[in-house]
Amino acid sequence: MSTTANMPTLSSLDELTRLVTRRQGLYVRWSRGPERDLRGVSSTDDLTGVKLPGLSASPLDLEDWWGKRPLHVWVARRLYDYCHLPRVKDPRTRPWLLHGSETARGPDNEPLVTDVEPLGWIADHVIDEACRIITGQPGDWGPLDRDGAT
Repeated sequence: MSTTANMPTLSSLDELTRLVTRRQGLYVRWSRGPERDLRGVSSTDDLTGVKLPGLSASPLDLEDWWGKRPLHVWVARRLYDYCHLPRVKDPRTRPWLLHGSETARGPDNEPLVTDVEPLGWIADHVIDEACRIITGQPGDWGPLDRDGAT
C-alpha cells in the first residue's frame, strides 16, 4: 500500500491541537501529498527554480511569545496562513501533518524540513473551522496570499 493510502485523516481542530501539545517538531505541508513529496524530499523555489534542501512547511510548535492565548487559535492560524494554495497553485493541493527536522530556511524564511514522517491528512472541514476561527478574530488576519486572488 502507498504512504497516502495508509495515512489517517485528522478530523477536528481539537484533535490536531492535542497532537501539538504532545509532540514537538510537527509541521503542516500543503502539497499533493507525501507520496509525491518523499521521492526527492525537496521543494523548489517558484521564482528561481532552485531546488531547496528540504520540504517547505509551516511549523506548529507553539512560540513563547504566544503567551497564554488559546492554543487552538494558534493552530488555526497556522492552517489559515496557506489555505489559499489549492485555489492559486493546484486544486489537488491538500494539507497534511508531518513530523520532521528543520534543516534550513527557504526564500520566504519558511522552515525546510527533512527526516519527514507523514502523520495524516487534515480534513477539509478542519480547514473550514480554522478559517471561521481566524476570520472571527479582531484585526485583519488574511492568508499569506501574495497574488491577491480571491
